[in-house]
Amino acid sequence: MVQLKDRYIRFDWAIKRLLRQKANFGVLEGFLTVFIGEEVKIVEILESEGNQQREDDKFNRVDIKAKNSKGEIIIVEIQNTSELYYLERILYGVAKAITEHINLGDTYREVKKVYSISILYFDLGRGSDYLYVGQNNFVGVHTKDHLIISAKEEGAIVQKYPSEIFPTYYLVRVNNFNEVAKSPLEEWMQYLKNGVISEHPKAPGLSEARQKLQYYSMTDAERYAYDEHINAVMIQNDVLGNARQEGLEEGRAEGRAEGRAEGRAEGRAVGRAEGELSKSQEIARNLLGLGMPVPQIMQATGLTQKQIEQLEK
Repeated sequence: MVQLKDRYIRFDWAIKRLLRQKANFGVLEGFLTVFIGEEVKIVEILESEGNQQREDDKFNRVDIKAKNSKGEIIIVEIQNTSELYYLERILYGVAKAITEHINLGDTYREVKKVYSISILYFDLGRGSDYLYVGQNNFVGVHTKDHLIISAKEEGAIVQKYPSEIFPTYYLVRVNNFNEVAKSPLEEWMQYLKNGVISEHPKAPGLSEARQKLQYYSMTDAERYAYDEHINAVMIQNDVLGNARQEGLEEGRAEGRAEGRAEGRAEGRAVGRAEGELSKSQEIARNLLGLGMPVPQIMQATGLTQKQIEQLEK
């Protein structure tokens, strides 16, 4: 049975409020060590326009950008709800991080390796695993061998795979994790999904998390702010989930009606199209009611600014 003292705050709140402090780097370093697969030491937290908290992202997205002891850049992002063009956006974020950390006049040798870790609390595409890794490699069309690049470092010629230079992407699909936590990776997944940390964790960083991320170690004001954040996330998820279901059911009904009038095949196509529009409009109405800004609603629904403004009339 989980005791009151064993309630731990969510990782997104920890990133937002606690893990940017040097005294708490151990938690974040443990997390990164497990997911990247090598020991990570954080030198500093990097702030920029790309990872400053914005009003329109205060519930949906939390991110942090750090530099490790090798000079590499690591971006950790937690996304609570689905977003159109999500992969395109993280690609843009990585490209922006690269350009932000190279100075005019520097050689391309100064381009930094970037790791992008996305912790997702929504279903992104289809797949049975809970962790996906994307890397760049050049494979021979005929020979199927992997190209190795010769590079000069500190006066010596070294051999590198392109994956050591290009960004590496990690997609952590939290909802797909249903394992018994035995390995360090599974222990971290258990915490990310259920907020549970075993009494004697093997995973780096989780022993520190047991001490520093306790809910009841926060002040009354901090607990109130945290509870409001969790409540807002739950409401937003419910609104989006209900709107999607209602839109899907409406689309099916309209598809059947159109099918009877104009033919089964054409009706299904029209019904799907109208259902998608109706679904998007319903989601937009609910998000407007929550006070979400129009630009973010455009991202979440695919509607144009004009279509959203018409819903406000």
